[in-house]
Amino acid sequence: MLSRIASTLLPVLGRLSVTSELAGPVAPGSIVVANHSSLADPGVVLAALRRLGTEPVVMATAGLWRIPVLGGVLRAGGHIPVHRGTARAASALDSAAAALAAGRVVLIYGEGCLPDRRDSGDAEPGAFRTGLARLAAASGAPVVPLGQCGARRLSSGSATKQIAGFATAPLRRPAVHVHVGAPLHLEGDVAEATAAAHRAVTAAWRTAEQERRGLTRLPGAFER
Repeated sequence: MLSRIASTLLPVLGRLSVTSELAGPVAPGSIVVANHSSLADPGVVLAALRRLGTEPVVMATAGLWRIPVLGGVLRAGGHIPVHRGTARAASALDSAAAALAAGRVVLIYGEGCLPDRRDSGDAEPGAFRTGLARLAAASGAPVVPLGQCGARRLSSGSATKQIAGFATAPLRRPAVHVHVGAPLHLEGDVAEATAAAHRAVTAAWRTAEQERRGLTRLPGAFER
């Protein structure tokens, strides 16, 4: 349901383009790791993945489950709340591993939080937390890097600016681009695996940023 909602709303707010190094949908039992830059980018990522034939379960901050209507949608879709900074935080990785074992695709944000910035420009992904590497090691799941660019032009900055951004987006319809990279298996210790994932997502983000500006087309990438 969440992916369908995102796919319906996003064309009203902006112009989404998608490229992928995959020939089809993300393989069942995979982890998709994306860069996180805006409150709008979960919708961008879900709409892009649905265009590729993939509807993941999302690991997201538990506070979202307390929002009326949205909380019900998240529960109905089997999405995974992350209780950051509490003793329950580790249980999210157990839930994600169970979803992967059941053949679901799990979407995780490597940075684990939004950047502390007020401008609407894009920047390289920030430092990753270790949850992704620990989940990949525990599950053996392949990791699919995803870079998104342009979501901050839908909404960013202070609360007032974010509301204004969403309100004016249907008139501005900014361009947003998502690029899905080739799967990889994380190796080494947690620090090495985390660094490898960060490099892969950064490379996907750079491709997305270039594609959004119309600068390049990566050889072997499929446009969707």
